[in-house]
Amino acid sequence: MSGYLENGQWHEGWYDTQATQGEFVRTESAFRNWVTADGSSSFLAEPARYHLYVSLACPWAHRTLIARALKRLDGAVPLSIVEPVMSDQGWAFSSALPDRANGFSHLHQLYTATRPNYTGRVLVPVLWDTKTGVIVSNESAEIVRMLNQAFGAYGDAGVDLYPAPLRGEIDRVNQFIYDDVNNGVYRCGFASSQAAYERAFVRLFDALDRIELMLADGPYLVGASATEADWRLFTTLVRFDAVYYSHFKCNRNRIEDFPHLARYLRKLYLVANVAPTVNIAHIKRHYFMSHPHINPSRIVPLGPRLDFCKPADQAGPR
Repeated sequence: MSGYLENGQWHEGWYDTQATQGEFVRTESAFRNWVTADGSSSFLAEPARYHLYVSLACPWAHRTLIARALKRLDGAVPLSIVEPVMSDQGWAFSSALPDRANGFSHLHQLYTATRPNYTGRVLVPVLWDTKTGVIVSNESAEIVRMLNQAFGAYGDAGVDLYPAPLRGEIDRVNQFIYDDVNNGVYRCGFASSQAAYERAFVRLFDALDRIELMLADGPYLVGASATEADWRLFTTLVRFDAVYYSHFKCNRNRIEDFPHLARYLRKLYLVANVAPTVNIAHIKRHYFMSHPHINPSRIVPLGPRLDFCKPADQAGPR
């Protein structure tokens, strides 16, 4: 169900992995502008000016949704959610999940409204400027930073996901998490050769083993409270046992099999305002129904039971 725009026209087509010996290579984000609080960019932070487009299934979009929730920016940054299952034109809206800013039927219309001859993949999240009618950014890591830093006057200024004294270490950990875990599961799932899959598999579980040891020494990846590094890891962990373990063949261990990672996942899930951003039904429907080359039947499994999202009195010991 994947596709792309070429000179503003939609085409169906999967990622070409032949040129990379079967290895999946992620597309770079095309829109990299910044919203600032001080007017130092063309996009000044103002309440209700910017609109966030997300998929509840997508881990990259989920980062931005968590930042918005933790910063309490619901009123300042309105939201539209795409359907979980991709249509024959990619991410789509519906009467149940409409585009609340523009009334478009498909996400790719935002891209061609911004750049009529756009060529490339159509990705979530998207931060849209309703004042100028263009995409500000479709790079999730940078949208998280904008929500954290530029909108302080309109949300909870006491929440800082990127504290200045820890930024160097957060950046270092972020890079490791992105390369080996966030993108690592995709390199397993979208590999088109055995050798590429096995390389990705070993790298992924080496990283998870390393993180398990890190969490034995402290409750979070960097510092004494959760930072953006933790939330960037969280969005992969929360999907792992339900999707990546089976669908992407990341099946050496479940997250539940790692004592420290399992405890950490549940602790983050229970942070105020985070649980409502996790929609397991959307997550499973998207992955199992939108990748017919991996799951031709498009049957969505009923399991597994997920301990991290049970009520506190029903969860296993941690």
